[in-house]
Amino acid sequence: MKNVLGVLLFAGLFFACKETVKDPVNESPATEQTESAAPEVTYVPFGDTITTDHADAIEKISRTYHNLTVGDSLNIKMTAKVNSVCQAKGCWMKLDLGNEEEVMVKFKDYAFFVPKNISGKDVIIEGVAFVDEMSVEDQKHYAEDAGKTEAEIAEITQPKRTYSFLADGVLLVEKQ
Repeated sequence: MKNVLGVLLFAGLFFACKETVKDPVNESPATEQTESAAPEVTYVPFGDTITTDHADAIEKISRTYHNLTVGDSLNIKMTAKVNSVCQAKGCWMKLDLGNEEEVMVKFKDYAFFVPKNISGKDVIIEGVAFVDEMSVEDQKHYAEDAGKTEAEIAEITQPKRTYSFLADGVLLVEKQ
């Protein structure tokens, strides 16, 4: 019993006397802040289940769109920033393609919608990219949904070549 108490006393003293010395020259508070300041990314899903794997950046997709002709289509997954959303129901959204161009995204089988307040947020979408020619009537309908003025809607007088996308699923990027 004496030996056990002696070993415990010695171990307690050994660990109690151990001092940790920090080197103020090599200690970097900025590194600690960078590690803890990185926000955790979560995704809010809409539509079919999709993953974040193999999503192309919008810059690559922009080049792809410019090589498509009316009637061509391509299955892709991409990441982009939302420019605008249908303010009536969230039944379509426009994504920033760069160079003041946009991609009109609709949702497969009209089966799901996105929140109306996601303009400026990033999304990952998967589905079919294609080039379409949008009629004057459709352009006016979407302009009305977007909340454009009567004067802006009246200026629409010609069919327009559009970059379109039919999304199977959407992941809304949320930072916490």
